[in-house]
Amino acid sequence: MTKLEIRYVSPDELRPYAGNARTHSKKQVGQIADSIERFGFANPIIVSGDHEVIAGHGRLAAAKLLGHPSVPIVVLADMTEADRRAYVIADNKLAELAGWDRDTLAIELQFLQDVQFEDIEVTGFSLGEIDMILDEASEKSPQEPGPEDEIPTKNTQSTVSRPGDLWVLGSHRLLCGDARLLSDYQRLLEGEPADVVLTDPPFNVCIDGHVSGLGKVKHKEFAMASGEMSEREFTDFLSCFLSCAKTCSKDGAILFVFMDWRQSTSFASYSRAAVPFIPTRLSLANTAATGQIFGNMPGSIRSAMEGLTNSQCIRRLSRSR
Repeated sequence: MTKLEIRYVSPDELRPYAGNARTHSKKQVGQIADSIERFGFANPIIVSGDHEVIAGHGRLAAAKLLGHPSVPIVVLADMTEADRRAYVIADNKLAELAGWDRDTLAIELQFLQDVQFEDIEVTGFSLGEIDMILDEASEKSPQEPGPEDEIPTKNTQSTVSRPGDLWVLGSHRLLCGDARLLSDYQRLLEGEPADVVLTDPPFNVCIDGHVSGLGKVKHKEFAMASGEMSEREFTDFLSCFLSCAKTCSKDGAILFVFMDWRQSTSFASYSRAAVPFIPTRLSLANTAATGQIFGNMPGSIRSAMEGLTNSQCIRRLSRSR
């Protein structure tokens, strides 16, 4: 058996095989390029004696995309033309015949998530595929309950959260605060601006008669904006919390705001409300309506449509004068 030797040559010296039946989409070439950037060029390109590519067409395309001045190659100069053509097919087809041990794959992907691997999609699996694999594994072998799953003894006293309570839950922070106070955002975020805001503010609609099932379930009214505000007061209420949210968000951040469909026309004016001391505006990006159909609730009790408004945070380079 001939001892293989790795050499480095310019990608321009290599010639793709015209008879290669394997295709590579732009997306896949980009994924290969991401892998090379992350892990290096760990898999040499196989070429013939005259530098015609036998295996590694996708890697060659990725190297050119990245602008690499040289690539590693292994020369198989002793192959006959028939052997080369057969090997080109076999190299691609045999890889397709392999399968996945999905339980082992789930363990490996879970490890990468646990160590907060920066770009897990460099594995070639999308985030959606990874979620499905992990969900499938967890359903097959549910974890045994631990101390954190124990239900504490019921306290006869009514325990409530108090304004100012801040919970630190690993990498997460949860604050019981006021969305209208800039100081609460600053305490929660510790000076780090938000990438995304997902918020469901009250609609200024009474809870009683709207969110009560068939009368069997009774909910308390919201602390504010529960039907008691005038249109002007509600506008000020929304503008106040939106100005705080966008002030503490990154340039280009997306704010997802759920709002009753009856407010959809005027909501755009809320997001553009001028705040003299904050040189920031919100640009309405999109709106979507979500249906809420409940078998035990007549349509007259609860609105069947709720709007989701997407706004983008845009900071101007200079303050308004």
